Amino acid sequence: MLRWALIFFVISIVAGFFGFSGVSVATARIAKILFVVALILLLVTLVMALIAGQAVF
Repeated sequence: MLRWALIFFVISIVAGFFGFSGVSVATARIAKILFVVALILLLVTLVMALIAGQAVF
């Protein structure tokens, strides 16, 4: 999921560089959403690992 966030971030920067502001804003918003979702999933996984008493990684 972080890979997709990074891909959308790079697309956003390239689109902004070439003047496609609408595309840049849309892809930046998608990248932010994907990053937040990945962060939430990481935190949930860590909390579940602490509750179970085992390392998931």
